Amino acid sequence: MNKKTRRLTLAALFSALAFAFLYFSSIWPTGQPGLVAAASLFVAAAVVEAGPVYGLYVFLVSSALSLLLTPNRSPTLLYISFFGYYPVIKSLIERLSRVWLQWALKLLVFNLSLTVFWYVLKELIFDLSGVNIHIALIYLGGSLVFALFDYGFTKVMWFYLNRVSRRGGENK
Repeated sequence: MNKKTRRLTLAALFSALAFAFLYFSSIWPTGQPGLVAAASLFVAAAVVEAGPVYGLYVFLVSSALSLLLTPNRSPTLLYISFFGYYPVIKSLIERLSRVWLQWALKLLVFNLSLTVFWYVLKELIFDLSGVNIHIALIYLGGSLVFALFDYGFTKVMWFYLNRVSRRGGENK
């Protein structure tokens, strides 16, 4: 099979799988965060198998399908606001040689995403004027949870690369 055809086929397959996870997250409320995070694994798999551009294609296609076809859009908004594109950003950031710079950029991306998400939540969806939340605690707690997520995501992707992917043998 032609290399470009293989990459496009994998991107289509991963898009469909990511959409399926997003669809199930919209009808199964207790599994929303986990299924949304799992949907991002298909973006990461596309990055591993075909490159960051194809990971971006998977993110865009699965996001569009989810916006059009899911009954509950909140998991899709969570996916679009951070989880969907993060594997592409993560793959680009982790090409840098300095670990401290990688973490600084990852935290910057997360906190910018959190800021945009908070603004949209506050201004467009909910009236949070009566809610007394210490925003610094939200950012601190969110950054801690994000660091744990990133660590776990790295471990899952290591498993995928070394145990599932055919490219794992190329990198050993």
